[in-house]
Amino acid sequence: MSNIRSAFADGKAFIPFITCGDPDLETTAKAVRAAAGNGADLIELGIPFSDPTAEGPVIQGANIRALAGGVTTDKIFELVKELRKDVKIPFVFMTYANVVYSYDAERFMARCCESGVDGIILPDLPFEEKDEFSAVARQYGIDLISLIAPTSEDRIAMIAKEAEGFIYVVSSLGVTGERSSITTNIGDIVGMIRKNTDIPCAVGFGISKPEQAKAMAALSDGAIVGSAIIKLLEKYGKDAPQYIGEYVREMKNAVSAAE
Repeated sequence: MSNIRSAFADGKAFIPFITCGDPDLETTAKAVRAAAGNGADLIELGIPFSDPTAEGPVIQGANIRALAGGVTTDKIFELVKELRKDVKIPFVFMTYANVVYSYDAERFMARCCESGVDGIILPDLPFEEKDEFSAVARQYGIDLISLIAPTSEDRIAMIAKEAEGFIYVVSSLGVTGERSSITTNIGDIVGMIRKNTDIPCAVGFGISKPEQAKAMAALSDGAIVGSAIIKLLEKYGKDAPQYIGEYVREMKNAVSAAE
């Protein structure tokens, strides 16, 4: 079983997203440990990029702050290596194809492998072009995680059949960010996925409240939250990890109640 699959082995998974380097890498390390210590099953680590097209203003702001603070991909690899001394849950990078491409895909995947990253999500990588990265990712044991959106429709089966690690189900059209309600028929999308693969699927984009997380986890294998956590970092800065820990515990309890 891939390390990522293990995150879903004991029931519904709660997956927080944290942008590395916002406001600094020391705070990121504390936030990751707080999330892991309060029930996160897998953590998505954002590698900042100057043009994060899938992100709403909250996560765009985090990218800008992190880059202004001098964070680099190399420093993030070192951070993960350090975290791996005591954090055992799976880590998945979320970044953009250009970040991997400019670093050199083979060198990037090799460093993922040596530092302890289990998978990577590239939201701007079309499914039809994933072979550019998937072969080298596989070579180093890194799962290239697929996204399925409400617009995927007739491509859902195709994407699901080739999925690795887990499937990121995008709940809504548009960019990341909190939403007052999620109107997409997630149940239909998950049903189509389950006809084609037994790989777990978790729902992200727009989830911020415990009742939303519970509802999405009831329809899938877990819930993903980014913007609500980034807002805590924006509001509390270096003091945010304590609040992130409390928030993760509340969301994990909600997700577990969906079982």
